[in-house]
Amino acid sequence: MLRHALGAALLALLPLSLLAQGLLSAAPAGTVVQSDQARAELLAHAPEGAGPGQPVWVGLQITHAPEWHTYWKNSGDSGLPTELRWTLPPGVSAGEIAWPTPRKFPIGNLANYGYDGTVVLPVLLTVDPGFSGRHIDVQLDASWLVCRKECIPEEGRFALRIPVQGSTALHGTAFDASFKAAPTHQAALDSHVEPAQDVLKVSLAGLPKVWRGQTLEFFPEPPGVIEPGAAWKQTWVGDRWNAEVPLSPHRSESPARFALVVARAAPAGHGPGSTGVRIDAPVQGTWPAAAPLPAAVPDALQAALAENAASAAASRTGDSGATPLTLGAILLGALLGGLILNLMPCVFPVLAIKVTAFAKHVDDRRGLRANGVAYAVGVVLSFVALGALLLALRAAGEQLGWGFQLQSPVVVAALAALFTLIGLNLAGLFEFGRILPSRVASLQAGNPTVDAFLTGMLATAIASPCTAPFMGASLGLAVGLPTPQALAVFAVLGLGMALPYLVASWVPAVARALPRPGPWMEVFRRFMAFPMFATVVWLVWVLGQQSGIDGAAALLMLLLVLALLVWSLGLRGRSRQVLAGLSVVGLLWLGWAVGPNVTRLQATVPGQTLATAVEGVSWQAWSPQAQADLLAQGRPVFVDFTAAWCVTCQYNKRTTLADESVLRHFAAKNVALLRADWTRRDPAVTAALAQLSRNGVPVYAIYTPAQPIRLLSEVLTVDEVLDALTGL
Repeated sequence: MLRHALGAALLALLPLSLLAQGLLSAAPAGTVVQSDQARAELLAHAPEGAGPGQPVWVGLQITHAPEWHTYWKNSGDSGLPTELRWTLPPGVSAGEIAWPTPRKFPIGNLANYGYDGTVVLPVLLTVDPGFSGRHIDVQLDASWLVCRKECIPEEGRFALRIPVQGSTALHGTAFDASFKAAPTHQAALDSHVEPAQDVLKVSLAGLPKVWRGQTLEFFPEPPGVIEPGAAWKQTWVGDRWNAEVPLSPHRSESPARFALVVARAAPAGHGPGSTGVRIDAPVQGTWPAAAPLPAAVPDALQAALAENAASAAASRTGDSGATPLTLGAILLGALLGGLILNLMPCVFPVLAIKVTAFAKHVDDRRGLRANGVAYAVGVVLSFVALGALLLALRAAGEQLGWGFQLQSPVVVAALAALFTLIGLNLAGLFEFGRILPSRVASLQAGNPTVDAFLTGMLATAIASPCTAPFMGASLGLAVGLPTPQALAVFAVLGLGMALPYLVASWVPAVARALPRPGPWMEVFRRFMAFPMFATVVWLVWVLGQQSGIDGAAALLMLLLVLALLVWSLGLRGRSRQVLAGLSVVGLLWLGWAVGPNVTRLQATVPGQTLATAVEGVSWQAWSPQAQADLLAQGRPVFVDFTAAWCVTCQYNKRTTLADESVLRHFAAKNVALLRADWTRRDPAVTAALAQLSRNGVPVYAIYTPAQPIRLLSEVLTVDEVLDALTGL
C-alpha cells in the first residue's frame, strides 16, 4: 500500500518542483521592514478622505543608515531601481512612482543616481466613481537594493487600510517633503539634445533664473546611454545651459526623445537632491551606430570564456586537443548514473523492500515480469517528463539548470515531508491501510501492475534529491543537446535506475536467490526507515542554508505535528477523533504562524569571506565583476560552483578543498578563491555555468589571464588539484 498511496503524492510533487520558483511566499505583511542598512515603511496620505475624486497618496519611505543609499529610476553605472508592486481592491488603481530628484554618488570612475538619508517614493491612487467600499486595503510587495561599498538586496511585504471617510494625514510632512523634491515638469520649448560620435550634446533653455552661472547635475532617465562617472563639460551662454556628456560605448538605445532631469548639486545625507527640472527634449540629428548588448559577464572575462568555449565543453582539463564526448558516451554515463542512484539513501529502501517481496511471488513469473516492466515505464516516463519540462522552461527564457528544484525552499520542505511519511511508515508508526478508506486500500491488491507503475513514479520523486548532487554535471551536458538527444539521456538515466528491478523480475535466478520470507523482512523494513530519516536530516540542513535557523525549526515543528497526525489516524474510536482533530488544528495553526519562515529566504551578505586553516587564504563570494577584477590584476582565480543541496560539493569542500597542502599551494601560486553559491536561484551563476557548457554543480574552474580555462573533475582529489596548480 505504501507505494500506491505515495504514488499519488508524486503526481503533485513533480509539477511543484518545477513551478516552485514562482511560489515562494514572502514574509507576513506589515507596515515596517527593518534591517541594519535601511528601514522601510508604507505610508498613506489622504487629507480629504479616500473617496472618488480625492487625492489619495501612498508611498514607501526608506530611511537609510549612514553611508548607505538606494537608487533612482535610472540607477547609473550599477545598482537597481526600487520596485513597487501593488495589490488593490477593484475600482482602485495605482500610478507610477513620482520620483523625487536624485543625487549623484561618485564611486571611483563610476557614478550612481539615488537617495540617502530619508526619502518617500509616492504613488497616486485613483479611486473610480463606482467604488463603494468603506476602506481601501493596500498591499505592497517591494524590493530595493541598498548599497554602501557592498550591496544588499532587500524586500518586504506591506499592508495598510485607508478609511474612505475621514482624513489620513499623519505623514503629511514626509509627503510634502517628497512633493517639494520632485522635479518640476517644463516644456521643451527650444531645448534639445544632439548625439555626436562620442558625446551627447545637451542644450536647455528656460531653466530657473537663479540657476544661471551655477554648476548643475545631469540625470538622464534612459539607462545605459551615457557614462555617468566620466568627466563632462557644462557652460552657460546667457540663459541657455549647454553640456557635453560622454556616450556609453555599450549604448543599445537610440530614443527619438530624451527625458532628463537637471538640478543644482546637493550635499549628501539629506534624502532627495535639490528640486530639479524635468524636460522631455527632442533629439536632433542621428545617433551613432548602437553597440551590441553587453555580455552577461564583464568583457575581460567574456573574452577568455569565448576563447575557451569549445575546449571547455569537450574536456575537463581544457586541453585544445581533447575530443568532445559522443552521444554514446553520454548515454553510457547516464545508464551508469541511474544504476548508482539505486544505492542512494533516498531510493535504496524502497527498491530493496520491493525486490525482497519477490520471494513471496517467485512462482508467478508472468506477474513479476509485468510488474517489472510497469515499474520501469513509470521511472522512465517520469524522468522524461521532468526533463521535458526543464527543457521547456529553459526554452522560455528561464535561467535554470539541473538541480534547480532544490533551490526552492517549498520543494525542499515538501520532499522532507514526503521522506518523513515514508520513514514513519517503514518504522511501523502507521499503516496506510488503517488510515485510508477500505475501497482505496483494496486498489493495490486488485491492480498490482498499476501499483508497480506508481512505485516507479514515486522512486523518481524520492530520487531527485540524490540525482542533483551525483548527476548534475552529466545532466547539465544533456540539457545543452538537441531536444530529442537530451530526452534520450533522461530516458536512459531512468532505465539505469529501473534496471535492477527489471532484471530481478525477469531473471528467475535472482528471485530464487533471495532469502525466504520470514520475520527478518519486518526487521529489514524497519531498519530501512533510518536512511529515510537521514535524508530528512540532510533536507532540513539544506533548508537551513536557504531560510535560516528559523526556517529549519519551523519545518521540524511541522514535521512533528504531521507525524502525530498520521499516528492518530491509525487509532480507533474517540481517541482517533480527538487526537486527529487536534493534530489538524495544530498543523493549520503552525502553517499560519511559522510556515512563512520555511519559505522566506534569509538575507545574504555579499562580499563576505570565509577563513581557512591556512593563514592568509580565504574564500570570497563570487560575482562576475569580482572575478574580472582579479583577472585584471593578473591573479589566477579558482571558482567553486557549489550548492548546499549538492552532496558531492559538500564532500569536496570538507576533504580536498580543506586539505592543508592544497590551501598552501593556492597561497604559493597567489590563487584567488571564489565560491559561487547556487543553493538558491542565481541567474548570474547559471549564466557562468552555461559559459562553461555546464548546467549543474559541482563545477571547479581555474581561470588564468590569457590562458584557457581549466575544468576539474566533479569528485576532486588532492593530486588532481595540485597537478592543476603546478602548471600555473
